[in-house]
Amino acid sequence: MIIMINGAFGVGKTTVSNELQKEVENSMIFDPEEIGSLLGKILPVDVMALEAKTGDFQDLELWKQLTVTVAGHIIEQYKVNLIVPMTIRKVEYFNYIFNGLNKIDEQTYHFCLTAKEGTIFNRLKGRGEEEGNWCFQQTSKCLKAFKEHDFGEYINTENVPVHTIVQTITEKLKTVEAVK
Repeated sequence: MIIMINGAFGVGKTTVSNELQKEVENSMIFDPEEIGSLLGKILPVDVMALEAKTGDFQDLELWKQLTVTVAGHIIEQYKVNLIVPMTIRKVEYFNYIFNGLNKIDEQTYHFCLTAKEGTIFNRLKGRGEEEGNWCFQQTSKCLKAFKEHDFGEYINTENVPVHTIVQTITEKLKTVEAVK
């Protein structure tokens, strides 16, 4: 099983993923941001500037490909369920990754965490982000994309305890699994 946890930076993806891992047997967290970080370190500046003009590693074709490929290798090698937290707002990138993961495991599920912009800003500040940095700049873009496009199952995290969000996800997974 692959569980994608999407949402804007600061909405609670990592926190939810860490708690969800405790509930999902034989699971591992796979963060595609680590692949982006790796590519940022190994690709020459001119390649990054050419392909990822916005400064977003997600614009690198290799990032999308490696995200799917590495997920497949992790599952094959370690026989685990993957929990994949990521901020992905471009619907074509989402479709590429979701469809790629779904080919690896047809039990691929996606949950998009949401909250109000002010709440997200407060959470970002609370974790030590400098106001106005890249994370803050992405918030309105994410919220707009999540409204304009179908990112599947939405879960509002506004004033909702983490354990309740995790419980909502696990209940939805059980319901889907029971239907199959």
